[in-house]
Amino acid sequence: MANSYFSVIYSDDDIVVLNKKSGLLIAADRYNLDAPRLDLEAEKEFGRLYAVHRIDKDTSGIVIYARNAEAHKNLSMQFEKREVQKTYHALVYGHPVWDNLTVDLKLLPDGDARHRTVVDKRLGKPSVTEFRNMGSCGPYSWIEAKPKTGRTHQIRVHLNANGLQIVCDPLYGGNQKPVRLSEFKRRWNGDETEERPLLSRLALHAYRISFAHPKTGEQVTFEAPYPKDLEATRKQLAKVFGVDPLA
Repeated sequence: MANSYFSVIYSDDDIVVLNKKSGLLIAADRYNLDAPRLDLEAEKEFGRLYAVHRIDKDTSGIVIYARNAEAHKNLSMQFEKREVQKTYHALVYGHPVWDNLTVDLKLLPDGDARHRTVVDKRLGKPSVTEFRNMGSCGPYSWIEAKPKTGRTHQIRVHLNANGLQIVCDPLYGGNQKPVRLSEFKRRWNGDETEERPLLSRLALHAYRISFAHPKTGEQVTFEAPYPKDLEATRKQLAKVFGVDPLA
């Protein structure tokens, strides 16, 4: 099933796994009380849901909810103990000089006037992300990120602290230029005045998650297909530069 806000990856009596669109809040936001929320939209179909984790509003991809108190307690404990494995894909500007990088920087949420998360060695909370360079595509690179902690905007801030900005990041990137086919495809013959961008929102996607099912204890893994804009970008970049993060 799909609607304008999310698609269902999996559901049973204990959990719901959703693929949310970019721009949709996970829960109530004190700065925008009337903004659409994933939990409220999903509860129209599934009834009461229990939140066990969050992803950023601007990030697309996997979100898990528990469907009862027992599952909620079990999953919350797995997240607290850092037993859940999360994998994100990001398209960034530039070319990392590393193949693999572990970033261990303390982060302080709401640390400046724009309510951004900042690196703060004294007041920040321990935050670790493992990155892998999946390959460069012209002006861009695909990055795999595996956060070991769950701080607000952690991936975005850890990349930014190492000189990389995610494409179309409204908070941490200085370049808000959308991805256009005309800018990297040779012999492009379209009309630039009518060209629609391939991607014009934060290029960060919660791609995969692994955890123990709260009832059976079985290790389960779910993947969220790229949304249309990110998938179109992936296909065009792969066609021109031969680098595919899903290959």
